Amino acid sequence: MTTVRRLPPLPTVKDVLRIYKINATKKLSQNFIMDPRLLDRFARLASPSGKLVVEVGPGPGGITRSILGQGARKCVAVEKDHRFLPALEVLNEASGGRLEVVHGDVMTFNMERLFSDTEKVAWDGPEPNIEIMGNLPFNVSTPLTIKWLEAMASQRSLWRYGRVPLTLTYQLEVAQRMAAPPGNPIRSRLSVVCQNWARVNLKFAIPGSAFVPKPDVDVAVVTLHPLSVPYIEQPFPVVNKVVTAVFHGKRKSLVNTIKRLFPKQMSVYCGERLLGETGLNPTMRAIDLDMNDWSRLCNSYMRIISENPSLAKYQARLGEPDIGAMFDDRIDPGDDRQMISDGG
Repeated sequence: MTTVRRLPPLPTVKDVLRIYKINATKKLSQNFIMDPRLLDRFARLASPSGKLVVEVGPGPGGITRSILGQGARKCVAVEKDHRFLPALEVLNEASGGRLEVVHGDVMTFNMERLFSDTEKVAWDGPEPNIEIMGNLPFNVSTPLTIKWLEAMASQRSLWRYGRVPLTLTYQLEVAQRMAAPPGNPIRSRLSVVCQNWARVNLKFAIPGSAFVPKPDVDVAVVTLHPLSVPYIEQPFPVVNKVVTAVFHGKRKSLVNTIKRLFPKQMSVYCGERLLGETGLNPTMRAIDLDMNDWSRLCNSYMRIISENPSLAKYQARLGEPDIGAMFDDRIDPGDDRQMISDGG
């Protein structure tokens, strides 16, 4: 068994910010957790002892030191802001070289070959000794999560090593949407996509007052554990397209929203076929559908486009937004109120 070197006494997060004269940058949505008890509680959720951890946006290294202090074999920290690199290098030295700092943007960072192939395990086996963690900047949390879910769906990037779990922070209302069950009025496209590929658990909330600077919203810690078999066994783009179309006007009945999947001249016929094959009540709304309902819808849609391949290219409107925008639940097309911005 490898003996893990304990961390020596280190400056507090507050001291790190003072020593290096660092103030949070609003455009990077930087909000730092200061309380060491909260930092340790966050790290414990991932049980980092002996694991390889990828940390997103470590900033002054508060969570990083908890990860290393709880025995992580190695932590790869991806940090976009160069101002934090000297402080993180000090933490690397204090940990005995267990911290690898990558200066880069996590949205474009390639995790495909981050670790040795000896760390790979079968997808239907136990989870690998790898974890993603991070206090995510609000302005990238949703598009980054969707990017990772898409990689998870195709078992690439970090998920080539197996069902790598995630422990992350989100704006509280976004976290609640991710975990919302069928019938909940806040259930959304994000709910369905997250729950199709992962087991979503909202672990605990953190008041905004625990951060510096204090954001206008509360925060929640969420864990996502990839499922060995998704509810909807279809490619990510298919699930994305069907869920987005049906949630366009989430208070509208299914008989109206599924028509958006097809050109106008075929919408009635194809819509009736979808309802007939799935056995779903046409008066149901998107928020009423459970994961088995979504599976039947996507499977029926795939049968239709396999018979009519040109339909696969149809989009309900020109200029479809990119994937991050489609799943950014700041403004829901069927909701009369605007959600608090997923940014802080």
